[in-house]
Amino acid sequence: MHLFMQNLKMDSSNYNKKSAKTKAFAARPGKTEMTIPLLFPIFGFFHESPANEMDTALLETLFERFGNRRIAVVGDLMLDRYIFGHVSRISPEYPVPVVDVTHETARLGGAANVAVNIHSVGARTELLGVTGDDAESRALRDLMTGHGLSTDYLYSDPARPTTCKTRILSQNHHIARVDYESRSPIPRTAEEVIASNLSAIMDSLDAIVLQDYDKGVLSPTLIESIIEAASSRGVPVLVDPKQESFFSYRGCTVFKPNLAEVARALGIVLENRDEDIEKACLELKDRLRCDHLVVTRSEKGLTICNDRFTHIPATSLDVADVSGAGDTVIGVLSLGIAAGLDIETSAKIANLAAATVCQEVGAVPVDRERFYGACREHFKE
Repeated sequence: MHLFMQNLKMDSSNYNKKSAKTKAFAARPGKTEMTIPLLFPIFGFFHESPANEMDTALLETLFERFGNRRIAVVGDLMLDRYIFGHVSRISPEYPVPVVDVTHETARLGGAANVAVNIHSVGARTELLGVTGDDAESRALRDLMTGHGLSTDYLYSDPARPTTCKTRILSQNHHIARVDYESRSPIPRTAEEVIASNLSAIMDSLDAIVLQDYDKGVLSPTLIESIIEAASSRGVPVLVDPKQESFFSYRGCTVFKPNLAEVARALGIVLENRDEDIEKACLELKDRLRCDHLVVTRSEKGLTICNDRFTHIPATSLDVADVSGAGDTVIGVLSLGIAAGLDIETSAKIANLAAATVCQEVGAVPVDRERFYGACREHFKE
């Protein structure tokens, strides 16, 4: 295989081709130009070798670059509890299954799962959000500490519960889910603390992820202030939206809804066909004015809409559970963008990462070595 190897230099001709946001990023204090050898597209520049060609040395360089990034995740934090057991009888009291419990686990969920996915690949990750002042909050903080995540930017509100989702499974099949949560907006004081904490670290960030689960953290006011501040400093903002504030993310860098969310937002019946997806994407992108729209499409992979359409098929691996796959996609997308990859290559590796976590039951963070192996296999010579 012919490899076209060169160092990417930010000369004046290339610089003028970049968007205003990318220019701002390149000009930020403390941000050095990229000089690692590349053979895949970076910031929209394409070398002779196609994006699916990457040797081991370059892949290692990319993963090393992940480790030098700092990414903030803002959004709805959750504690995910899992009760595992087996069903062998129906209750004599009511016609419901009786689960004989074998073991229980607790994991990070929601925005916390996004953060631990990013951190697991090696990036420094800051998590900003709201918890209650309860046992679930303490459990969530303990889990964060165990994963090496800081709890410095969590705001504790005793007036609301920590969001906790308890899933009951039998032979790895979901039987029921019990939710403890508040969907009411967080208090103004909490918004101000989140905005202040994010502003204090903004200049050191390589990307921001807004992870919305409609639990009250990401209000339109907070969203607008974050995107405006990030845009002025050249920090890319990636969004995983929910319904309540769906159209409040105007001007973000990457907007990543799933198929059902797009259909609900536009008030249409949306078939999972390329031509239907493309039509919906054009309307959505026009309303959001985002740089890149990435729509996840379940078994059909994902579609990117910017100045063109790119359809990336799903990676074929054994699927045990799709829980948390969306969190992995947005997390690895942010890593790719933060490391300087173009959106298409970022989406490809995010797709690979999501496929690896779907092999596990429940929401689990991506395993760095398994992810690396999936990338090496995909981009092999």
